[in-house]
Amino acid sequence: MSAPSATVGIIGLGAMGYPVAERLLAAHGTLHIHARRPQPDLVAAGATWADSPRALAEAVDVLVTFLPDLPQLEEILEGDDGVLAGAGDLLLLIGSTSSAPAVRELAERLHIRSGGRVRVVDSPVSGGVDGARAGRLSIMLGGAPEDAARAASVLAPCGTPVLLGPLGAGEVAKACNQLVVSATILALGEATVLADRSGLDLEALWSLLGGGYAGSNLLESRREKLVTGDDEPSGMARYMIKDLRFAADIADATGTAPVLLPTLRAAFDEIVDAGLGDRDISVSRRFVASRDADAR
Repeated sequence: MSAPSATVGIIGLGAMGYPVAERLLAAHGTLHIHARRPQPDLVAAGATWADSPRALAEAVDVLVTFLPDLPQLEEILEGDDGVLAGAGDLLLLIGSTSSAPAVRELAERLHIRSGGRVRVVDSPVSGGVDGARAGRLSIMLGGAPEDAARAASVLAPCGTPVLLGPLGAGEVAKACNQLVVSATILALGEATVLADRSGLDLEALWSLLGGGYAGSNLLESRREKLVTGDDEPSGMARYMIKDLRFAADIADATGTAPVLLPTLRAAFDEIVDAGLGDRDISVSRRFVASRDADAR
């Protein structure tokens, strides 16, 4: 997909947003940024600091956002110093994992309030921090074809952007992605416990099985954590609560009676209730190991 060049800004420079910003700056040569805290390293690398979301919107025509969810996005849209106060013709890219119906509703409100000047593409990603740093994210786009083409040209340095359908399609795809990821990481954690308690060499096991049907990018990225039990966070387990809730909303909206989804939601609720929600999703090994077989 090709599209005209754009003046790009980004807001939301956390674990995912920061490496995305680095890649955007390196690829496009210029990047406008705003964050709650100063970003001297990005500025030193050539980024232009904006003092407020309004100033950021005044300077750009494509705004990439990597905020936790839509409530945080709405906070920076509103007010005298908000994005809407400074926006001209603006393409807003929503990189958060959010509710597809809520994204569509927000886009409709922005269209009305701005007289059509603010357009929205949902652009959630998969691949984690490692994928963001390496430029290997899967970028799921939903929106009008012309807007999505422009979004794809902006985000291409960060991975593979693909238009999957109209507005909200990216969020549906992300919910499907998280359904697969949550099921896989629970299976990997459970299998690791079974193998460990049976006396198997875990490194040899996952090296072997990774070459067969059990292999996946998720296993490759989490193999060392599963083997060693190191669940220092890369992707926090508690985020799955929200993601799987969105998947359940889609199931309801489409009249689908899911088989795995209720079990996955219950498992991640249990992980958070056990105080493990801030650990990496590979905490599934510790979670399974800690459960009392006699209590089930």
